[in-house]
Amino acid sequence: MAEEQLVTFSLGSEEFGVDIMRVQEIIRIPPITRVPNAPVYVEGVINLRGNVIPVVSLSTRFGMTRAEETELSRIIVVQVQAKVFGIRVDAVTEVLHLDSDSIEPPPPIAVGVDSQFIRGVGKTGERLLILLELDQIMGGD
Repeated sequence: MAEEQLVTFSLGSEEFGVDIMRVQEIIRIPPITRVPNAPVYVEGVINLRGNVIPVVSLSTRFGMTRAEETELSRIIVVQVQAKVFGIRVDAVTEVLHLDSDSIEPPPPIAVGVDSQFIRGVGKTGERLLILLELDQIMGGD
């Protein structure tokens, strides 16, 4: 049986997952430098060991209310194709193994999140995880 390994995180009351193979690292939130004329969901850029990478606020990108930064807030540094960028999340919850047959296609109407960003919904026990399609996060606009 095939399974996926996911990094799970929260945004508000929702729980999301991304493929661990796309994650380079998870860091605390450093100072973020704003970039003029950037899309509203791009918070700015950070210096990560000499590399300047953009940081995306997933809450803003998904049209959700953004929570205040806390001690648990993190940036998940991901690589999609040749792009490296950070996604700002409220908290990283765990690394999870999920059987492929526990993943269903996205529902026709995804509550609160544009369906182009969702590749599926994972079920683990009583929890539902929204699995993100990272290729779409920086695309589009």
